[in-house]
Amino acid sequence: MRKNGHRATGSGSQRPFRFPLSARSLAGRLMLTQLVLVVVLVTVAALALVLQSRSDISREAQQRSRSVATAFAHAPGTVQALDGPDPTAVLQPRAERVRKDADVDFVVVFTPQGIRYTHPDPRLIGERVVGGYKRALHGTYTRTLRASTGVTVTSITPVTRSNGSVAGLVSVGITLKRVQSTTAAQLPVLLGGAGLVLALSAAGTLLVGRRLRRQTHGLGPAEMTRMYEHHDAVLHSVREGVLIMDADHRLVLANDEARRLLDLAPDAEGRLVTELGLEPQVVEVLTSRDVVSDAVCRAGDRLLVLNIRLTDTPGGPRAGVATLRDTTELLAVTGRAEAAQERLRLLHDAGARVGTTLDVRRTSREMAEVAVPRFADLVTVELADPVVRGEDPAAHGGLLRRTAVSGPPPRARTPDDGQGVGDDESAAGGSRGAALFPTDELLSYAMPSPQAQVLRSGQAKLVPDVTGADEPQADPAQAARIRELGLRSLISVPVRARGRVLGVADFWRTAGSPPFDEDDLALAEELVGRAAVSVDNARRYTREHATAVTLQRSLLPGALPAQDAVHAAYRYLPAQAEAAGVGGDWFDVIPLPGARVALVVGDVVGHGLHAAATMGRLRTAVHNFSALDLPPAELLGYLDELVTRIDDTGTAATAQVSGATCLYAVYDPASGRCTMATNGHPGPALVHPDGTVSFPDVPVSPPLGLGGEPFDTLTLELPEGSRLVLFTNGLIADRQRDIDTGLGRLREILARHPGGTADETCRYVLDAMVAPQPGDDVALLVAVTRRLDSEHIAEWAVPSDPAAVAPVRAEVAGRLGDWGMAELGFATELILSELVTNAIRYGTGPIRVRLMRARSLICEVSDGSTTAPHLRRAAMTDEGGRGLYLVSRFAERWGTRYPDGGKVVWTEQSLEPGTSPVKEPTEEDLLDQWGEDPPTLPHAEP
Repeated sequence: MRKNGHRATGSGSQRPFRFPLSARSLAGRLMLTQLVLVVVLVTVAALALVLQSRSDISREAQQRSRSVATAFAHAPGTVQALDGPDPTAVLQPRAERVRKDADVDFVVVFTPQGIRYTHPDPRLIGERVVGGYKRALHGTYTRTLRASTGVTVTSITPVTRSNGSVAGLVSVGITLKRVQSTTAAQLPVLLGGAGLVLALSAAGTLLVGRRLRRQTHGLGPAEMTRMYEHHDAVLHSVREGVLIMDADHRLVLANDEARRLLDLAPDAEGRLVTELGLEPQVVEVLTSRDVVSDAVCRAGDRLLVLNIRLTDTPGGPRAGVATLRDTTELLAVTGRAEAAQERLRLLHDAGARVGTTLDVRRTSREMAEVAVPRFADLVTVELADPVVRGEDPAAHGGLLRRTAVSGPPPRARTPDDGQGVGDDESAAGGSRGAALFPTDELLSYAMPSPQAQVLRSGQAKLVPDVTGADEPQADPAQAARIRELGLRSLISVPVRARGRVLGVADFWRTAGSPPFDEDDLALAEELVGRAAVSVDNARRYTREHATAVTLQRSLLPGALPAQDAVHAAYRYLPAQAEAAGVGGDWFDVIPLPGARVALVVGDVVGHGLHAAATMGRLRTAVHNFSALDLPPAELLGYLDELVTRIDDTGTAATAQVSGATCLYAVYDPASGRCTMATNGHPGPALVHPDGTVSFPDVPVSPPLGLGGEPFDTLTLELPEGSRLVLFTNGLIADRQRDIDTGLGRLREILARHPGGTADETCRYVLDAMVAPQPGDDVALLVAVTRRLDSEHIAEWAVPSDPAAVAPVRAEVAGRLGDWGMAELGFATELILSELVTNAIRYGTGPIRVRLMRARSLICEVSDGSTTAPHLRRAAMTDEGGRGLYLVSRFAERWGTRYPDGGKVVWTEQSLEPGTSPVKEPTEEDLLDQWGEDPPTLPHAEP
């Protein structure tokens, strides 16, 4: 029954089968074509598998027979069995076992003459082999032949003795059907797989066809062509550009309006968007992976609005459609917005680039460089001369110093002369501008110049045209410079910070650039206002740093004192890092009695004024303690106690001294001994005369101020010409290397330059070890040891008898005569008489006298007592107490030191006539000391 033209079916009726795709549609035709191709391919593949299977069967039979024959022939005992009395008894069981295990048809062993030893049929043993086998006597060969059992592959291998002779032959045969039985089991799997591939291919083709039918809506080729023509007409007739791109941003389609707006080439379709020569901003939007709405981009002289919508489906490739609209009328508005953005970027860059250092000149140069060429063609900065030195600017007037010139352009083409410059002159514009506006020039501005008005009023001034008659120039030379560079427009801004005008900044533009306007004036004021704070900070830092450096330099030795013990040289490099400031490193060369010398290097942890002041306190303390002629360990003990006492009495307002180290060494040129002690400071490097370098193991104690531990000393005997290299941590350690690495590097450098003077050693050590801008102070002291000539030293042992004084005086007088210093005989005899008499009377043995000729004449009297002599003024009724008074009058200096086991009383007399500050005692002095009846000078006569 039919109703409304359709056949009605009941619930139990079956629908007739309909093919899912119509053969008239594009999808149906494509599906049928794919099915035919799949069937052909699967059939060819199945035939290829069958043929390949047959080839594999023959090859496998050959390989199996050959391998079994070779293995049996080379098996252990085969040759011995063939040469034995009964080969069959040994080889027949073995051959049958191999035949069964290897699944071959036969394994036959026979003699070179063809007599069988083994065979699956025992009846054929002893019979002759039929067929050609002679070829196998020279090597294994395989052949295929037809037998009663079927096609058989036979391999024959010779069995050779150790001498190379043939003991027998092994023949192994296998029929193809035996191998085929194992391979045939694989054919159903292969054929089943081919059928499965056919089924899957058909199913895939069907699915693809159905998807294509949905996409083409079941249309045929004619309908699709007609629809494409309609869409193409609509696409190219609209007044909006349309671009279709694939997932790789390759242009698939562009309508006529898009080609016009973007000036696309005729062959643009099929090329990547990045290869079309579009504006960078347009390319960035078109290659975006996201939806874009109303993006404004510039394309040549047009202003376009771009929209991008993605057309990809879930799981499909990403693609997009872009539409373009011409909105050139918005260009003027966009230009003003871009100008505002550029001003904001300029201020942002100025904040990041200006003030990176605390140097006034560098900060001024950064301010000038950030404005060229983005804002001005030429920028000059002039600061008050006291500001450059870190001082406060003068209240009114004063000289200015040009601290920065950036980007002077070449003379631009002007309407007046109708001339311009070429590329070569443009490249040299910077040098011309620098010559016309030299840096570090001292200058002053007079009224009515714009700069003078700015300095007086403290307000910025805009001059749109400096060549106009309404802006006269007070300086003709300045006007000539302006004309030569072609400068036309000027903004002059005061460099003002914290209520004071520090200088003036001038922004210039040439005739080739638009003149400054009011917006530019506001930007210049903002730019200079931000930079002025950095300039003032740099000025204040310069002042404080100069004060600290002056303090530090005043606390360090200006020159090394004259002495005879060592040839010394030094280098001191302050830290160059701005955050570091001055440091607390110091060094000293202190002459000691007896021609000895003290070498000192110290370090105070930290930087700044406190470190410099602490260094001065410690250096003064070391000088005072060394004047007492204390041993190194005892001197450091007193220094540690002093630092501890300073720390204990410090308040919250005063920083403590803890963190200081010191190395103190005393060298005696008479004996060549060097005694040193340290408290937390690195020991010295010692360069021997033969060039070897070592680091003496000086006992290390805690840094100053920690206290409680005794100081140990190290005594070395140094040959003449040895070099002691004393240094602070800044020489061997920094952020890039640790102390051990630095010491190793110092050893290499000193070993590489074994000779040279102390000054040369300082120079090449610093050149190799110290960075151009060290982050810590470096103090280096190099001392080349000397030894006093033994001819200039005389020693005598004195018995504890007053009668021994006269012979000593005679020996001393004779030695002075030999040295050509007879004029010092009387004073020297008097000094020795008094010192030796005191040692005999008040001291204990042994008593020794030592006379040394160095930079001065040194007399030393030692004894075993530790009682110190003291100078005092004797009363009229005193019998003694006047000897040391005479000694102090005749000697330039005198004192007492305490070596191990006694004391030494020493005096020094100048060798240069007329330079000694002492004088012989007059009659008034003697009357004042002894009264009206002075006795004869003691021990004046032998």
